[in-house]
Amino acid sequence: MPSLRIHPHAGVRYALLLLGWLSVVLGVIGIFLPLLPTTPFLLLAAACFMRSSARFYHWLVQHSRLGPWIHAYLDGRGIPRRAKIYAISLMWSSIALSCYLVPLIWARAFMLMSAILVTLYILRQKTLPARTAPQ
Repeated sequence: MPSLRIHPHAGVRYALLLLGWLSVVLGVIGIFLPLLPTTPFLLLAAACFMRSSARFYHWLVQHSRLGPWIHAYLDGRGIPRRAKIYAISLMWSSIALSCYLVPLIWARAFMLMSAILVTLYILRQKTLPARTAPQ
């Protein structure tokens, strides 16, 4: 399991806590709504809590229902295929909408480059076999 690196600045910690809890809420909603991806939101929450609160990080990764969604990634076994598809699809949909709404060429280029790099990162992660993915 990765080591915790709590951020020294209180304002950053509070922002990370807020983003972490928002991600937990969206991840839980994603369990019931097939349109929202669960795993990427819970991974984001774990990353935020890892830098803001040891208590909430341990609560999340040891949670009986939510913990299994992120253990495979933290243990280096991979990300479920469905989570990869949802994460990439949702990211590219939001980037496409943003590029349509933002007229600045440099902003579009930045968003597209970010999306390409994140997509490559996700695709390079191991894919968790379907039989071991959380239900």
